Amino acid sequence: MRRSGDTVATTHTVSLVIPARDEARNIPWVFEQIPRCVDEVLLVDGASVDATITVARRCLPTVRSVKQSAPGKGNALRSGFAAATGEYIVMMDADGSMWPGEIPHYLHFLDNGYDFVKGSRCIAGGGSLDLTRIRALGNRALLAVVNRLYDSRLTDLCYGFCAFRREFLDELDLRSSGFEIEAEMIAHALRSGLRIAEVPSLELPRRSGRSHLHAVSDGRRVLRTLLAERPGARSAAPLAVGEG
Repeated sequence: MRRSGDTVATTHTVSLVIPARDEARNIPWVFEQIPRCVDEVLLVDGASVDATITVARRCLPTVRSVKQSAPGKGNALRSGFAAATGEYIVMMDADGSMWPGEIPHYLHFLDNGYDFVKGSRCIAGGGSLDLTRIRALGNRALLAVVNRLYDSRLTDLCYGFCAFRREFLDELDLRSSGFEIEAEMIAHALRSGLRIAEVPSLELPRRSGRSHLHAVSDGRRVLRTLLAERPGARSAAPLAVGEG
């Protein structure tokens, strides 16, 4: 398999975690674009009924296949993170909407003192060729919530192209089972005081197949997660019960 070249080098080991469900038609393009700086690729299969795993192994014989213990993207990512061995962990989708060639830019910020790096479609150099009006409105609304609750200045929220130092995995304390895990990661990173950087990223259209995202219901889950994980929310709950 041809591997695209790197624009920067890192001395740290890198694990790439890719959750996938019925993405056999998209895997070849995604794997072909993975840069050489990635040391291991973990494909977390969500009970695919197509040839996702077979195609992945054919494209990259060294790929590590990880099974998730329960349904949902959150469970898939947590399973992949637990199995990853690299000092840096990168997460991205398998549908071709994220270009693996951007990974070296994420690693550059980790190499230069940041703990958590997230892609943004809303800063110079970023953008989206796939963002519907409803998704764009929802993203802006949820972004306003997270910036208000966590006193942050992020420019994008509902975008799952991220990288972080593996040493902070316990600090991220991930528990979500669905798409809301992306918001949970950011909320916990903010709450824990991790050094966060945003890098421009271009979201491409899904190459084939239909998205597993449900904008309205998943948006509600993201909102509930942001409210539940806000600073002080957990410590306030016992007082409300005991003092009531």
